[in-house]
Amino acid sequence: MTSRRCERAASTAVPPRGQVDRACERGLKVFDRLVVAVANNPQKRPLFSVDERKALIAGAIGNDPRVEVDSFDALLVDYARRKGVHTVIRGLRAVSDFEYEFQLANMNRHLIPEVETLFLTPAEQYGFISSSLVREIARITGRQARVLG
Repeated sequence: MTSRRCERAASTAVPPRGQVDRACERGLKVFDRLVVAVANNPQKRPLFSVDERKALIAGAIGNDPRVEVDSFDALLVDYARRKGVHTVIRGLRAVSDFEYEFQLANMNRHLIPEVETLFLTPAEQYGFISSSLVREIARITGRQARVLG
C-alpha cells in the first residue's frame, strides 16, 4: 500500500501553536506521513533563522517518526514534487485568509496539477493567533509568547 503523505508549509517567522496543532495532530488523522516544510523567505522578515524555526517546530512535535521537519527555498509545489508529496495543507484562521490562500492554491494547481491543497482551520482556542502578532510580542518584549509551539 502506498503511504499517504502531505506537506505543511511553514513560511511564517514564528510557528504559533495553532499551526503546529492543526498541521501535525490533525493532519496525521488524514495522512500517514507529514513533511513540515519551513520556507527560507527573507521577504517575510523572519525573527528566527530557518534552523531555529525548524528546531522550534521539531520541539513542538516531539519525536513522532511520522513527521519530518525540512526546509526549502524554491516554489512550494516544486518542493512537494521533489519530496513525492501530493497534498499541501494550508491553514485558514479567518475569512480574511481565504482570498489569498484560494489564489495561491489555484496558482499551485495551475503550475503542478497533481498537487492538491487541503485547507484546515486551527483549534478554536488558537484561531486569533498569527505569526505577525507573535513576532511583534517577541520583538517588543524580548521573550517568546506562550502561544509558541
